[in-house]
Amino acid sequence: MRVLFVASELFPYVKTGGLGDVMAALPRAMRVLGADVRLLLPAYPAVCDAVTLQGEVTALPDLMGGGPARILRAEAPGLPLYLLDQPAYFERPGGPYDQPEDLAHRFAALAWAGAYLGRSGDVAGWRPEVLHGHDWHTGLMPAYVAYGSGPRPATVMTIHNIAFQGRFSSALLNDLWLPSQALTPEGVEFHGDIGFLKAGLRLADRISTVSPTYAREIQVAGGHGLEGLLAHRSGDLHGILNGVDRTVWNPARDPHILSRYDLRHPGRRAPNRPDFQRRMGLQEDAEAPLFAAISRLDPLKGLDLVLDNVDHLVRQGGQLAVLGTGDPHAEGAFRQAAQRHPGRVAVFIGYDEILAHRAFAAADVILVPSRQEPCGLTQLYAQAYGALPLVRRTGGLADTVVGATPATLAADTATGFQFDWANGLALGEAINDALALFRDPATWRQVQRRGMATEFGWEGPARAYLELYATIPPKGD
Repeated sequence: MRVLFVASELFPYVKTGGLGDVMAALPRAMRVLGADVRLLLPAYPAVCDAVTLQGEVTALPDLMGGGPARILRAEAPGLPLYLLDQPAYFERPGGPYDQPEDLAHRFAALAWAGAYLGRSGDVAGWRPEVLHGHDWHTGLMPAYVAYGSGPRPATVMTIHNIAFQGRFSSALLNDLWLPSQALTPEGVEFHGDIGFLKAGLRLADRISTVSPTYAREIQVAGGHGLEGLLAHRSGDLHGILNGVDRTVWNPARDPHILSRYDLRHPGRRAPNRPDFQRRMGLQEDAEAPLFAAISRLDPLKGLDLVLDNVDHLVRQGGQLAVLGTGDPHAEGAFRQAAQRHPGRVAVFIGYDEILAHRAFAAADVILVPSRQEPCGLTQLYAQAYGALPLVRRTGGLADTVVGATPATLAADTATGFQFDWANGLALGEAINDALALFRDPATWRQVQRRGMATEFGWEGPARAYLELYATIPPKGD
């Protein structure tokens, strides 16, 4: 099967969150299963500098008002690429979503390029049977297929985070190369605006999201205004869990950590702890339970609940390391907490991939108190590295962490801790549960081993996506 993924990120070249990790792993896993999967993304300088360029597919004098554009063929290790080369939109300093004044035009151009490849293919005659868009940045792609002419590939839209939807003024309809008949509730219109994600969810043949629980949640609550549409299309909506790329996230061969280890040699994990404590400016305390949070500082991630518990955690003898960036108020509050508790609380504002690996290899508990979490990769990485995830029971967190209770401990199925209500008190009670279990080293090691033994590879999700594609009736060209 020939499949074209279209996305705005690809690890290790461009990454702001889990989307980049998924794009690096899922297409390659599907290729191992025999599918001819390729990826279209913007020709960011960081990408062009790292991959092998192989020639031009097509050139346009102008695309979405951004001037000359080309679609290029390229190759990353194990993954054929197409790159949308449009300097006015994609050769800029900063992140992929900075300079929001032309976000609509920028990602409409990416979606249009995906639809072009879906209809026309490349110069070598390769044309996808399935166009698979990821998040709002590609949401107009099913619209360009639906309202365009020529061959009609199957279309799939994946929601990685429904909180980000891409809503723009309806006055941009002509600028975005959409016909007037598209501006209806059956097309791209959403409360008087053009809704990129809404368009994809309405017009794609199939919809997926990144966990079964999240697929249910967004139909009744947490759909950010799209609950009704998703409930209407519930028969086409599928929840497929993300996986872990064990070539990147594997403590047995991780080049970023001081001491590598695995299930057979758990004792080798120990040196990573003082190394991380030194790097973060924490006291080298071998007895203190070490909690870490590695997250965007965003209200949906629930880090304000951690702020509510900083003093309590320190009073109970714990340490806290926070790695993240985002809301300025949260950044300032965590800095104040570190000043209030020197050596017990440490904060790194920003994102550092290497430091994140070291945190997973050192921490006893990884905090993931999200108000809403489509799938989450943090808790999967935590389990792989022997850090017990403490999560709120929502979305993919509910699907991937088994909370420690007397029953799950007796059955040897527990892999972490869970709590229900999104408030500081509920998180505090879960922290108390973690601290109590920490004082029982034998049981703690049992839960740690179970988490490390749990397999969240990409082969299962890759098969599930191929099965999803097979449910789409063939279209005539």
